[in-house]
Amino acid sequence: MGGLIFGYDIGISGGVTTMTPFLQKFFREVWEKKEANKSTNQYCQYDSQTLTMFTSSLYLAALLASLVASTVTRKLGRRLSMLFGGLLFFAGALINGFAKAVWMLIVGRLLLGFGIGFANQSVPLYLSEMAPYKYRGALNIGFQLSITVGILIANVLNYFFAKIKGGWGWRLSLGGAMVPALIITVGSLVLPDTPNSMIERGRTEEARAKLKKIRGVDDVDEEFRDLVSASDASKLVEHPWRNLLQRKYRPHLTMAILIPFFQQLTGINVIMFYAPVLFNTIGFGDDASLMSAVITGVVNVAATLVSIYGVDKWGRRFLFLEGGVQMLICQAVVAACIGAKFGTNGNPGDLPKWYAIVVVLFICVYVAGFAWSWGPLGWLVPSEIFPLEIRSAAQSINVSVNMMFTFLVAQVFLTMLCHLKFGLFMFFAFFVVIMSIFVYYFLPETKGIPIEEMNQVWKSHWYWSRFMEDLDYPINGNLEMSKGGQGPKLV
Repeated sequence: MGGLIFGYDIGISGGVTTMTPFLQKFFREVWEKKEANKSTNQYCQYDSQTLTMFTSSLYLAALLASLVASTVTRKLGRRLSMLFGGLLFFAGALINGFAKAVWMLIVGRLLLGFGIGFANQSVPLYLSEMAPYKYRGALNIGFQLSITVGILIANVLNYFFAKIKGGWGWRLSLGGAMVPALIITVGSLVLPDTPNSMIERGRTEEARAKLKKIRGVDDVDEEFRDLVSASDASKLVEHPWRNLLQRKYRPHLTMAILIPFFQQLTGINVIMFYAPVLFNTIGFGDDASLMSAVITGVVNVAATLVSIYGVDKWGRRFLFLEGGVQMLICQAVVAACIGAKFGTNGNPGDLPKWYAIVVVLFICVYVAGFAWSWGPLGWLVPSEIFPLEIRSAAQSINVSVNMMFTFLVAQVFLTMLCHLKFGLFMFFAFFVVIMSIFVYYFLPETKGIPIEEMNQVWKSHWYWSRFMEDLDYPINGNLEMSKGGQGPKLV
């Protein structure tokens, strides 16, 4: 449900902003521009700062909330963080559904954003900590799968709500987020807290019982000891934020910043935006934009399932690199096609059927490449590489960087589309090349490694090992202490 709400909010705003009654009511200048030049420049018709503000205020709020959420998640447990998220969602969806003016829309979006900050902070952590490490990758990608399902549901609902006579369908679209919000609120009251989080708050005996229940076996001593020693080590850390700057956390910090940064610069947002114009030309008519969103949504869900199947089998690195190559090829083809037909003035003239079909096909292959590599792994890899003592703080950085760049890309995207034209695809393709090189040289494989032993991965890496002092993490000292990859001495 945490992922579903996030996906729903991403998907819903795009569809609602193409609904004419909605634009007439809140964003007249966009509507007038859209009506005035139906025939001419397709690149610039949505270039409006207030409209972008409506969409991207969500991400700004999520950024702020995730910073607060880290403290809540650490001090009060993962569950309460989810509960707050659910309540904030509910309030936001309610205000949006009954919005009378632009400020109400933006306040509602801000509340939704705060909710997302809490949910995106606690849900991936909760999953990583609850999952047996054999299935950690697959279960964690369940979160990304729910995001894609949320986007798909939003697209399908938009398609039908847009048809409602009297033009109040957008109220249902925006208010619909109340349903998953209620479920996550009620659900978080029923869920058990993670053993890691209980130990962190000093409830060790409860945690042992909980661990037995979750793993379904009586002998959990080994894992339990790992958790306790990891937690004791993390208790010695007074300031997780200042701690992140220590030399030995350099690899973790690098990943927490670069992975979400690259994830936003794959250009997935551009593709999702371009689809409508193309599908229109295949002859779908006005429902086209919403229909095309549904098609890309289906591809998105299907490819995420592939990733769930493969992530613990083929490993993270393989998926990252394969997805990168796939996206690169598709971006080049799409840029060439769009450049050839739309040219620089943004007027496509008459598009032949086969041409639009080719582009749509490559867009789907592109979306698939993203959905089994950078999409899910951008959330999975950061959440599994952090040691407990910095986990909450580092996850916050991961979420905030993600939101910050989502915000920036969303805010400048329509303006860039207006000025760079089809060159926008080349801009993103350039980043895909860079991120693939980065993964190839700097990201170690993390499949099948227990979270508590993740430090060994960095120690044996050709580059990162120089940041890992032997003093901190003895590889074979007293087994009891270093089993968790946490040495007896914390510097």
